[in-house]
Amino acid sequence: MSKTVSPDRRVSVEDIVRDVRERGDAAVAEWSRLLDGTSATRPERAVPYGDLPVAAILAAATSIRAWHEAQRPRDLVVEVSPGVTLERRWSALRAVGVYVPRGLVSSLLMTVVPAQVAGVDRIVVCTPPEGSAAVAAAAALLGLDEVWAVGGAQAIAAMAYGTDSIAAVDKIVGPGGGAVNSAKLLVSRDVAIDLPAGPSEVVVVADEGVDEALIAQEVAAQMEHGPDSRAFVVRVGDDLEAALAQVEDHAGEHVALLGPRAESLADRIRNAGAVFVGPYAPVPAGDYATGANHVLPTGGWARSTGGLGLESFLKTVTVQRVTREGLARLAPTVEALADLEGMPYHKATVRR
Repeated sequence: MSKTVSPDRRVSVEDIVRDVRERGDAAVAEWSRLLDGTSATRPERAVPYGDLPVAAILAAATSIRAWHEAQRPRDLVVEVSPGVTLERRWSALRAVGVYVPRGLVSSLLMTVVPAQVAGVDRIVVCTPPEGSAAVAAAAALLGLDEVWAVGGAQAIAAMAYGTDSIAAVDKIVGPGGGAVNSAKLLVSRDVAIDLPAGPSEVVVVADEGVDEALIAQEVAAQMEHGPDSRAFVVRVGDDLEAALAQVEDHAGEHVALLGPRAESLADRIRNAGAVFVGPYAPVPAGDYATGANHVLPTGGWARSTGGLGLESFLKTVTVQRVTREGLARLAPTVEALADLEGMPYHKATVRR
């Protein structure tokens, strides 16, 4: 039985994700009409349009490509014991869904270019209808044409579970607002995600006497992302270790180090998405142009994970080769552990 979305009732991200999973295209279109003011009856491709700074986009893409190409891990083949050879092989994901926040061409570059370098077969982009023309035009410069003018939780659900129009993907990457990140966490039970990259944040670590205008610039640039962005200033006084402890406790998305003492902490900081060293390394340089990825952990996630990289679009397969002689050497170990765990059929496999 068909149903329609009522604009009167309160809805949650869970409601949207469930509805899209159950009703596909119809639900995507209805939520887009309700939340984004569209008029379409099914998901629509974004139409490339608008003047773009083509040289800047291609220059950024070149830097991003160079940095991520250098990250390619090597396959391993090791004979761990006579007759037992293990291989760890890296391969690209088949299909990746990319979420691009409203009009953020730079986030398109940071997600699509590494996916292309990795060799992903299919890259699908979802972005809110407003600003989608510029995102689609930039995607065309990268040779990508599957860009959907669909935003919010309905976009995440469509990429995760698939609809008649938008085929499901194997992993979803990209930053987003609260609804997008909540949706990513919900669907992560069924499809892989990169990380819940939420509201932007910066930790500015400054020596005494550092130009206050530089500190203000970094704070203002970060707050430009939206009212939920966060900025912290750590003053480096006599106790350098105390300053380091504050930085580690914040576990910020971006850490800017200003002044010789602050800069001396660069190699000791573990909890940060990206560290920017010195007065000539503003955070926006990394957002747009250095080639490093700006999809970074927020909300304390930097304690346990790093930002997007080439490996985000790769996975490993382990191949195990065992000869007759190798299995004979392994048999006593397998049998002993199988006996310990009460697995007689496991034990029996080594006698063949």
